[in-house]
Amino acid sequence: MRSDDVLAHVETGLWQWDHATGVVVLDTIAARLMGLPARPTTLSESAMRARVHVEDWIDLHRVAGMAATENRPTVTRLRVLDRSGRVRRTVRTRLHSFGDGTDFALHGLFEEIDDDIPEQSRCSGDWRLSREAFLLDAGRALAEARTTGEVLRVAGRLSLPGFTPNGLVVFGTDGERLRVLKYHGYPVNTPEDEARVKRLFRLTVGSNYPAAEAIRTGRALYIHSPAEYERRFPEAWQVVRGFGRKSWAYLPLIDGGRTMGAWLAGFPQRVAFTPDERSVLTTVARMLAQALARTHTLESERELSADLQHTMAPLGNPEVPGVQITTRYVPTGGGLRIGGDWYDVIPLPSGRIALVIGDVQGHDVRAAAIMAQLRIALRAYASEGHRPDAVLSRASRFLAGLVNGTDPRFATCLYLEADPRTGTLDVVRAGHPDLAVRLPDGTTTLRPTAGGPPLGVLDEWAYPTTRISLQPEEVLLMCTDGLLETGGHDLHTGWIRLRAVLENQPADDLEKFADSIVAAVHGPPSHRLTGPLTDRREDDIALVLLRRPAPVGSASLRRTVLCVDQAEPARIAEARRQLAGLLRDWSDPEQVDGAVLMLSEMLANVLVHTDSDAIVVAELSGPMGERLLRVEVTDTSDELPHRREPGELASSGRGLVLMECLSDAWGVDPRGDGKTTWFELGEPARPAAGAAVAAGAAGTSSAARPGDLPGEPVRSADLPPPSGNGSAPARLNGTPPPSPAD
Repeated sequence: MRSDDVLAHVETGLWQWDHATGVVVLDTIAARLMGLPARPTTLSESAMRARVHVEDWIDLHRVAGMAATENRPTVTRLRVLDRSGRVRRTVRTRLHSFGDGTDFALHGLFEEIDDDIPEQSRCSGDWRLSREAFLLDAGRALAEARTTGEVLRVAGRLSLPGFTPNGLVVFGTDGERLRVLKYHGYPVNTPEDEARVKRLFRLTVGSNYPAAEAIRTGRALYIHSPAEYERRFPEAWQVVRGFGRKSWAYLPLIDGGRTMGAWLAGFPQRVAFTPDERSVLTTVARMLAQALARTHTLESERELSADLQHTMAPLGNPEVPGVQITTRYVPTGGGLRIGGDWYDVIPLPSGRIALVIGDVQGHDVRAAAIMAQLRIALRAYASEGHRPDAVLSRASRFLAGLVNGTDPRFATCLYLEADPRTGTLDVVRAGHPDLAVRLPDGTTTLRPTAGGPPLGVLDEWAYPTTRISLQPEEVLLMCTDGLLETGGHDLHTGWIRLRAVLENQPADDLEKFADSIVAAVHGPPSHRLTGPLTDRREDDIALVLLRRPAPVGSASLRRTVLCVDQAEPARIAEARRQLAGLLRDWSDPEQVDGAVLMLSEMLANVLVHTDSDAIVVAELSGPMGERLLRVEVTDTSDELPHRREPGELASSGRGLVLMECLSDAWGVDPRGDGKTTWFELGEPARPAAGAAVAAGAAGTSSAARPGDLPGEPVRSADLPPPSGNGSAPARLNGTPPPSPAD
């Protein structure tokens, strides 16, 4: 008897469905069961879908894709509808599917069944909702995992709807060895348990073990009962039987066509593994494989980035007597987005130290490579004993010759030489953010310095040098723009945010101080913690802190030093700002205005009536409420100022008159190579409430414009323009600039 006659006798039809072409072929019996004339029929996919209940069609599509993936036959049921949309009959189809799960073709059998017979494959609406909610939650948790450890923790806590496993294992491969990445529900409390687990975990991909078979074949393995497990895998059964489970599902972890491991779900009760249950398990296995592949790639890139940065970073900070140095480097954490930020601390032959911080344009491997070469070149130039301006000029020429025309790069840089004994700093800046100084009482101000273009832009450029003084207990801060601009800030608002952090954190422990700065601005590292700040890892951060500890028993002192060159009269405005910042908490605002006015007169007198530069030294000493301000202006001219009696319409000659009226004491001290003009102010007692109101109004006076307020970051628009083309170095302490020879 032919097979067609047998199928006709039991009223079972044949059908085929090619999902790629959208063609469905039915034989005579299958056509009749679908409500069509009893003859061989070819339908389009849409015509077939119109005759099947929408829920059943969705299940058919899902089950067919899963059957193609697992390469095994499956069974489902379809409710056939008439033209009015009522259920005409229910048919069961046993089908075999081929393909990749999305572009499949299938063939199977059709037979009518009684709709009242309960079917194990049919699930309730509540179960479907629970399944969808579970898959959404699991998918979100796996997508948010940043590391392999987080993915495995999520996998170990999965609670499948309706058939929750009590044992989960994620297997990986290490060559031919089968390696357990994570397990849950397998207690190891006794030596016997430990021995059993070790036997289980010493397997290879070629072992007769379900997880190894799933990895070898790339197909899921469902074991419904302990008897089936013992029959199919007798050796492994001797190990796993002690765990007391009744059903097992071993699913391969496949990503991009590559089998990277297996996932085991063990159940304490018998599970039928219906198409719906297998669909949930298969979906979880796919999401788990994709999450593991993604985190493995991210961790590999992060490890490569960290190793590269560690290799190119300085070996450590040298111990320098008289100063404390702390550095920090925080990468972006964005895989191979390696930044070009760097810092260095260089001991010099003269006994001084050089601090350098910079940032090469770009976030890639090439930026890191250029950074490494530039850092080595800078260290070599500095170690040879060149002056700061010569070091940056040579570094700029080096970088200009290093990059090619197809991928030009530049670098910003801030370089300074520090004398640990005196606190003198010679600063050279190439397009980099200015440094900041935190005073002993927490007050933090920017110290604007003369600068030039970034390194590599112009191969011939003479960078000007600025000399400042760092007093005991003051903390110097150098950083890259990543510390300022993280979180959507620009340089100006970033300094305001950073100043608030600096002024509210103690600086006694420089290591904790640096950590608090990075944590407050940058947030927790995303590869270790989760939270609202993890997405702020936008740019690399380099940070250098320098502190001069005060000698034991020394008095508190604020001090600022500034050089005003004859060719740069606009720096008088900067001197006014520096003095206003020094007197930020002075009890009498009118005295602050007077001090700023007297300083302007003293500097104008030097620049107008002499041919020398002016060196400004302002010191504030003593306890709060009893402090003494002393301001000195030194020049190299021997001509002493003399008092004049200006007429009513005279435009000058009132400087000494103002000093007599506004200062508590003043004078002129001749020196061997010039003179020093000075004045002193004593701080009065704190004003009453009415005077405090006047103090608030003083913030808008001419001596303290909004850009000049103490502690207010100075924007580039507020700075005086450089004189000439900026090619001549600034004079230091009234001495002529050094010769070009090194």
